[in-house]
Amino acid sequence: MTEPPERPLRHGYTTGSCAAAATKAAVWALVHQQPLSEVEIGLPAGQRVRFAVEGLSFTPERAACAVIKDGGDDPDATHGAWIWSTVSWRGEPGIELEGGEGVGRVTKPGLAVPVGEPAINPVPRRMIRQAAEEAAGPEMLGRRGMRVVISVPGGEEIAKKTMNGRLGIIGGISILGTTGIVKPFSTAAWMASVAQAISVATAAGCRQVVLTTGGRSEKVAMRELSHLPEEAFIEMGDFLGFSLKQCAKRGVEKVTLCGMIGKFSKAAAGHMHLHSKGSSVDPGWLADLAVQSGVPPSEAEGLRRANTAKEIGDVLWSKGYHAFFSRLCEEICARASEHVGGAFGVEMILCDFEGRVIGRGERPWNRSGSSASERTGRREFPSR
Repeated sequence: MTEPPERPLRHGYTTGSCAAAATKAAVWALVHQQPLSEVEIGLPAGQRVRFAVEGLSFTPERAACAVIKDGGDDPDATHGAWIWSTVSWRGEPGIELEGGEGVGRVTKPGLAVPVGEPAINPVPRRMIRQAAEEAAGPEMLGRRGMRVVISVPGGEEIAKKTMNGRLGIIGGISILGTTGIVKPFSTAAWMASVAQAISVATAAGCRQVVLTTGGRSEKVAMRELSHLPEEAFIEMGDFLGFSLKQCAKRGVEKVTLCGMIGKFSKAAAGHMHLHSKGSSVDPGWLADLAVQSGVPPSEAEGLRRANTAKEIGDVLWSKGYHAFFSRLCEEICARASEHVGGAFGVEMILCDFEGRVIGRGERPWNRSGSSASERTGRREFPSR
């Protein structure tokens, strides 16, 4: 009996889409004094989508309702949150947009929203205004304005599961979205968050940025580099090449990488995407590098049959061949520097699963803008 095919992952909708839909329903109820059970809005991605309306209440002066955030099959911290819009009349024409309970406020420069403003990104702001105009009509808003307050009960607690605190977004979540759609396990969303974090770090004056592959390696980095501010530490995931380019774009002077041998052995061989689907470990390459670091060829031969880089690392560490790890760190720094044309200095801190530092390396910044290998016309060790 054959297994049924796996169903495709279900997409969801951003907090920005939910806020716009709730606003349209609330504005309609305020203007027409009639309830709606669902509402349709246009998304930046091009399609029009209907949303169910929850908790609608209205009087001649005020209306409020919510849309429940559906993140689809994406592991989103805001999935299931109630995104509320409360709309009331104001004396001046136009729309005044504000953040209420559970919506964060920006306290650090470097984000798309100015310091002091509610953390409602530019695209959701446009969506909310467009939704209000569709419901009320531009002529009415030209005569009599509205105040729109977006709130997320419990948003401050939800925000603890996000990077908002480190980015300087205090008091709640952000209202986000560029297309209006949440794609499951979206690499674009992760890359956008990395770019945003690097922007915040440099805006805060950080000339050195620390890129880690996850929470465990970040703890090691924070312990080893405790003098650096929190903004300097960024979880890049598997997106090494992208993150390095973003650092170069922002004028960073030094990047410290921190992580384990499994992923960073790929970087040493020149692979700038560290996910298992994007690149694989070459045990033969690592065995050759082990010989270059002083491991006898007879000892290194068995490494070629290893299944993982961790297995190779465990064997070499247990036998006292610690120079291998420093050599590996040097290669990682060289490849990272080459990737950005020597735009900044690169340091590598290699750690194990228990949080112990097992290797270090550094390639200082050559202010002329060329890497050491470009100046000498050769690479220290050929990658495959």
